[in-house]
Amino acid sequence: MAFLGSMNLAIILLVAVALASVIGTVLQQNQPYGDYLMKFGPFWFEVFRTLGLYDVYSAPWFLAILGFLVISTSACVIRNAPGMLREMRDYRLHAQEKSLRSIPGHAEWQVPVSVEAAAIEGRRTLLESGFNVRETRVAEGYLIAGRKGALQRLGYIFTHVAIVIILVGGVLDSRIWLALRELKGDLVVETRPVPVSQVPPESRVPASNPSFRGNVNIPEGQQSSVLFLNVRDGYVVQELPFAIEVKDFRIEHYINGQPKSYESDLVIHDPASPNKPVAQTISVNHPLIYKGYAIYQASFGDGGSKLALRAWQLLGQSGAVQDIQGAIFQDIPFSLGGQRYTLELNDFRLFNINPVEGEGGKVEQKNFGPSMVFRIRDAAGQAREYENYMNPVVMDGRPVFISGMREQVGAPMRYLYLPADRDNRLDTFMAYYARLHDPERVARAVQAMLEEINPEAAKLPAASESIRAMVGRFVEGGYDAIGTDLEKRVPAEQLQQAFETSVRVLQTVLGRMYVELLAERGIEAPTEQDERFLADAVTAINALALYGSPIYLQMTGFEHIQASGLQVTKSPGKAVVYFGSVLLTLGVFMLFYLHPRRAWVLVRENESGARVLFATTSHRKTIDMQQAAAQLRERLELRLSGAGGHPLAADHA
Repeated sequence: MAFLGSMNLAIILLVAVALASVIGTVLQQNQPYGDYLMKFGPFWFEVFRTLGLYDVYSAPWFLAILGFLVISTSACVIRNAPGMLREMRDYRLHAQEKSLRSIPGHAEWQVPVSVEAAAIEGRRTLLESGFNVRETRVAEGYLIAGRKGALQRLGYIFTHVAIVIILVGGVLDSRIWLALRELKGDLVVETRPVPVSQVPPESRVPASNPSFRGNVNIPEGQQSSVLFLNVRDGYVVQELPFAIEVKDFRIEHYINGQPKSYESDLVIHDPASPNKPVAQTISVNHPLIYKGYAIYQASFGDGGSKLALRAWQLLGQSGAVQDIQGAIFQDIPFSLGGQRYTLELNDFRLFNINPVEGEGGKVEQKNFGPSMVFRIRDAAGQAREYENYMNPVVMDGRPVFISGMREQVGAPMRYLYLPADRDNRLDTFMAYYARLHDPERVARAVQAMLEEINPEAAKLPAASESIRAMVGRFVEGGYDAIGTDLEKRVPAEQLQQAFETSVRVLQTVLGRMYVELLAERGIEAPTEQDERFLADAVTAINALALYGSPIYLQMTGFEHIQASGLQVTKSPGKAVVYFGSVLLTLGVFMLFYLHPRRAWVLVRENESGARVLFATTSHRKTIDMQQAAAQLRERLELRLSGAGGHPLAADHA
């Protein structure tokens, strides 16, 4: 018991809890394991996972520390509280004269009054100074004992009991209940991204779960009676005893498109009260409290917006286009070039605020307009993520369609810029890109170029074939493909010159084919704008070699459906923690602002009247306490003087 209640053990445990709390604050808790793996790498990810740092407050070692701290603090209270309570009630009426004389600062007077009169003055002095007083008869006189600030001892008890209460409340609100269910084999963490209806019973937590904190996104006009609790590398489904319906979701934006505020109109449908639905509007920091459940406005997202899409084919018969109707969270399978793919529509964003360089080099925040996030997954399960903007964005004075691409979740986006034509459409670029995939058109353009530049070379099939092959390599693999081919056929010392010559010939063919396209559209004299378009188109075609998608997906329309992100908590330990916090505050106040003091006045009869011995003590040897003792002594001396004239003698030690 002595070791469990020792100060050294308590300090060690408190330091351990503090360090764990720092880790839990710095390292974001309960995030998907993939995020941690991307951030820390395989080695440190595994180290931190083994230590349980991704869910510190539910880690076994952290709960063990809390348990020992509760036991240690409780042992300390059990060991010391009885003695403190006895001391609070004890006035020490058995103090001996010798003991009082040994107290520093005691004083003694001889007064020419009766013992009873001197005792009355001593009693009044202590009472007027705020002391609680008890009196007893002693040989030839009286002993008057007073105490003040005895409740300071309760402060010690309150603070220690409060720590125990707060820790117990914290454990009640922890995930210990899920851990116990896992330990018993009643709960299995689900790691598959399957619909709620397909989550097996062993991965569901009943509504009787004492405490939890979960999240759910509910689209407008829909309802849900389940939540999702993140557990390590997966999740479990938490059942609710009622359904939450989102009647309407509203969001306000600043001028630049940044979200300003958002709120949801909720309706609670409780089977226990089928005819009394509860309706309330919630917003950030203004939750709905219902039967011990707190429903917070935590976030917002897409609720399955309907999209009108145009799929431009990039492989095979380039330029072929197909209109598609889809919705966010929908998977659309398709086949192209004998390969099977799946289009996964993941998110829609109405506003996209990005930094751009404005006039004078000043960085400004600009809204790029609506965008969609999707993945294209091949038959082997490999996927790339894309983010395509609906409207062209002006970059360096020219409108372009932007598409971001990344091969891994969490990796930075790489961007493709497709030039918009005079009508701010993608048609011209896609038509031009399709021409480059047409062998007959390429052959005619190459032949026309050779006849114009070198009629003799135009008669050589090998020359025409070589240039046509170079155009094909560029369309399929960009400038890198041309360089790789030259490295195989040209000596190293001639490689640079051969590459520059090939690029000039290539650009001549590409320019001729673009002029032909403009002529077919009735534009006989290309302008400077057309020249910039061609340069941007060639740059984009070079980048398409790394784009990795068989199609370019353009959003042409949408019906925005929003979803309210709700966080629902059940915290039975919250009231316990609040009570403990109030008790802790009260205890700390009593410890700091109540000063336990004791005072004694011993009055005994002698030949000249009465002899008065005064002594006072305090646990705190501060200047304030010394001054208070001196004032009390002076007040008693003044009263004794008023009772029977000046004291005959005074002795201060």
